[in-house]
Amino acid sequence: MFENLTNKFEEVFSSLKKAPSLDENQVDVGLRGIRQALLEADVSLEVAKDFIEKVKPKALGQEIIRSTSPGDMVVKIVYDELVNLLGEKNNDVNLNAVPPVPMMLVGLQGSGKTTTTAKLARYLENIKKKKVMMVSLDIYRPAAQEQLKSLGEQNNILTLPIIEGQQPSDICQRAISAANLNGADIILFDTAGRTQIDLQMMSEIKQIENTIKPAETFLVADSLTGQVAASVAKEFNNTVNLSGIILTRADGDARGGAAVSMKFVSQVPIKFLGIGEKIENLEVFHPDRIANRILGMGDIVSLVEKAAQDLGEENIKKQRKI
Repeated sequence: MFENLTNKFEEVFSSLKKAPSLDENQVDVGLRGIRQALLEADVSLEVAKDFIEKVKPKALGQEIIRSTSPGDMVVKIVYDELVNLLGEKNNDVNLNAVPPVPMMLVGLQGSGKTTTTAKLARYLENIKKKKVMMVSLDIYRPAAQEQLKSLGEQNNILTLPIIEGQQPSDICQRAISAANLNGADIILFDTAGRTQIDLQMMSEIKQIENTIKPAETFLVADSLTGQVAASVAKEFNNTVNLSGIILTRADGDARGGAAVSMKFVSQVPIKFLGIGEKIENLEVFHPDRIANRILGMGDIVSLVEKAAQDLGEENIKKQRKI
């Protein structure tokens, strides 16, 4: 993921780092390169423009810390803004509710929602040490409920038994009772998807939300759809209270535009990345690590941070002597 973006950024920074000093023209050229890199990675124009507008004044007005170069300082500024754009910090799963804690997964058909439900269940059981019950509310897609049941059986995860002909609202009520009886800490509700957003779909997930009152509502989105994924997040967030995004097929996305755009467009944090087909292929989303991966220059960021820390300590010592 992010290979294309990383390569473009490295080209821009390599020229900036060679310069002993940076004037406004050099900064403008560098920022044009960064803007182009973002757009080629399928980041939306709105996001790319906002990003450059935040970086430019800091790059021009930044006082250069001794032992660092102007180019290194620009790398650090871009890194900080990239972390801010991606979400500043990891947002952990909200378990602050009376068990069984309801959580809902929503998204378009084909986004990998059912597989992601099982991946999330495994994460919650293995990492958070919680007992999970999975529930399929997809009564429309052929064999959708059987798919979740099979994933549960293969991975020893509790799944609500299927009763043919039940509507989603009835399944929700039965799931809550069953989770209490089985001592489940968390219920994961896998909702039905559609090939596109429609009123019926949105009405149904809103009704489910009102019924179960989820502590978390995750949008499962395919990162390969780029800007489309970002607009889908915005649409869903207008209907239900999204609390997090899980980006699937992140391992196959060389551009990374969806990840960069989604937090900005939807104002909802990315919490997980799906990075493969296996059930263990779910990665917690850490904005700082992702920013490092995109820039490919973690050593420079660390160098500037260390120089700033040393300067701060030096100033404190001077003040104590006064």
